[in-house]
Amino acid sequence: MPDGSSPVTRSSSASLPEIRHDWTVPEIQALLDLPFPELLFRAQATHRAHFDPTEMQISTLLSIKTGGCPEDCAYCPQSALHEKSVKAERLMAVDAVLTEARKAKDAGASRFCMGAAWRSPKDHDLETVCAMIEGVKDLGLETCVTLGMLDAGQAGKLREAGLDYYNHNLDTSPEYYGDIITTRTYQDRLDTLSNVRDAGINVCCGGIVGMGENETDRAGLIAALASLPAHPESVPINLLVRVKGTPLGESEEVDPLDFVRMIAAARISMPKSRVRLAAGREDMSDETQTLCFLAGANSIFYGERLLTTPNPQASRDRKLLDKLGMHTTGISV
Repeated sequence: MPDGSSPVTRSSSASLPEIRHDWTVPEIQALLDLPFPELLFRAQATHRAHFDPTEMQISTLLSIKTGGCPEDCAYCPQSALHEKSVKAERLMAVDAVLTEARKAKDAGASRFCMGAAWRSPKDHDLETVCAMIEGVKDLGLETCVTLGMLDAGQAGKLREAGLDYYNHNLDTSPEYYGDIITTRTYQDRLDTLSNVRDAGINVCCGGIVGMGENETDRAGLIAALASLPAHPESVPINLLVRVKGTPLGESEEVDPLDFVRMIAAARISMPKSRVRLAAGREDMSDETQTLCFLAGANSIFYGERLLTTPNPQASRDRKLLDKLGMHTTGISV
């Protein structure tokens, strides 16, 4: 891939709006309703003011504890409450996780993300995860985990272990949330995010498009994210992976251009965040992914699997990034 040494022109931020934390749903809806060329122009201008537009941050995601989750998230095959759930497995051993982390680093990842299907971690499991974090950090990778809900003490232990990022998504708008999840509240999620932030850990927080939500709910998700006290450092925008046997397994497909609009709205409203093109890339054309990059997505999950669902072949990603003249980052900021 190109080494990124050539100069890249970035637009001046003088004419760009100041970073805000008070976005309203109507304001986000107005962005989503813009003519497509105008929306992409604004998103690209915002992106160039804060990032190298040819740069892509690479993360790899590993499920360290799969299945058996007591939550009822309608999109997730790891829930023990759905008709067809993935088989519950024990927490992986630390050495096995570090082996996967080495492979991820060799493949070009700068951040290694670990996910466990828990409502919240038990103390003895948290100690094991802390050992994983320390080991991955020693390899020179950034670390991210998603373990469910955290209290302040648990967040503090993760910070002491050197955790860089904690992922905890809002999933959808506050108004539509109850149609997707009933076993934890929106406020539960906000409380975990607050505990993570107070502990000094970077926040990774986004949502999912394609769960039967309407346009107002999509605007509501972006408004909720952009109105957090501090914008998440990483904002994963996921396209629902429809898994048979889950309540959302037969959901309607999302128009690709509508999905690109969500990426653009996230970029404009959260200018300094890494906007990650996350789940669902397996079913996206190269052209759709390219439009997402133009709309401000500058991070992807790299590797052939996410937690339980497929991801594009690494060779396909390398080929596309090469074709676009894009380069990958080292350790991200």
